[in-house]
Amino acid sequence: MENKKILEVKELMKNDLVDSIDMNELNDLKVKYLGKKGLITELNSEIKNIPNEGKKEFGMLVNELRNEFNNYYDSTKEKLDSIELNKKLESETVDITLPSTKVKLGAPHILEKVIEEVEDVFMSMGYDVVDGPEIEEDKYNFEMLNIPKGHPARDAQDTFYIEGEEILLRSQTSPVQVRTMLKGEGKTPIRMICPGKTYRRDDDDASHSHQFMQIEGLLVDKDISLSDLKGTMDVLFKRLFGQNIETRFRPSYYQFTEPSVEVDITCVNCHGKGCNVCKNSGWVTVVGAGVVHPNVLRMSGYDPEVWSGFAFGFGAERLAMMKYDINDIRTFYNADLREVHTFDREDEE
Repeated sequence: MENKKILEVKELMKNDLVDSIDMNELNDLKVKYLGKKGLITELNSEIKNIPNEGKKEFGMLVNELRNEFNNYYDSTKEKLDSIELNKKLESETVDITLPSTKVKLGAPHILEKVIEEVEDVFMSMGYDVVDGPEIEEDKYNFEMLNIPKGHPARDAQDTFYIEGEEILLRSQTSPVQVRTMLKGEGKTPIRMICPGKTYRRDDDDASHSHQFMQIEGLLVDKDISLSDLKGTMDVLFKRLFGQNIETRFRPSYYQFTEPSVEVDITCVNCHGKGCNVCKNSGWVTVVGAGVVHPNVLRMSGYDPEVWSGFAFGFGAERLAMMKYDINDIRTFYNADLREVHTFDREDEE
């Protein structure tokens, strides 16, 4: 009696499982046979009424029936999905012969490009690129650079103070040099540059900005002299502006170096012949530098009787203005991509 029920469901299922069927009909069949009240599901519920000696055979026959339906369902669904996909591909064909939309490529910002070039030069000479906080302590920004409280040089820097006279926006990246020397604990040589934003209370105009990118460098070792600084500056500016560029030193004064110098390079506009850019001198001042003051070394844990070094600093905007013939510093901070992005001049032509 029980096997007769299985045969009846099997015969009915045989008639239902045809090739010409769509997805809706296939899902209806699944409900009909395997749903909560499906024919095969109901056969499973009959197993409790089967004598013990016949339960195994009955269960095997029901499982065979279920597997037969599942195999049919899976193969038919795969076939119908394939047909549907092919229809979509035919109806959504893309004509690859049509011209594509021209997408503008990005390019480095001028300042980013110049900073990367400077970093590449110094890394090739064994320098590390070091970063530090823009919100700084007075101790690192002034005192440990041989500029004590009340020193007139503090007024010249016109600092943005945030919290009393102890917390400020750094007016130079020199504090990064101090922090690096403190980590060295007076025992290890140092070669580092520290590019980054600095802040001063300047009125913005064509040549001044309250925020600008400064690149400073420091070398501390034994038997370092001013001639080592000269050689380093020669390498840097020849790499940036060409092998014909020359450098010269002029005496100057900074609180954290002794002796101090200003570094001039051949005017890149007139190549030393004299023009309005260099005020007909043939030279342009680009760097403040000098031999690290013994007090700065001493406060950072380095014995000036054993260690010596040089430091230098310059503005990235200044170099970029010379390199790309820009006469207004505000150009770097506007939204005109034609001006603030570098490009291949040969491609432009």
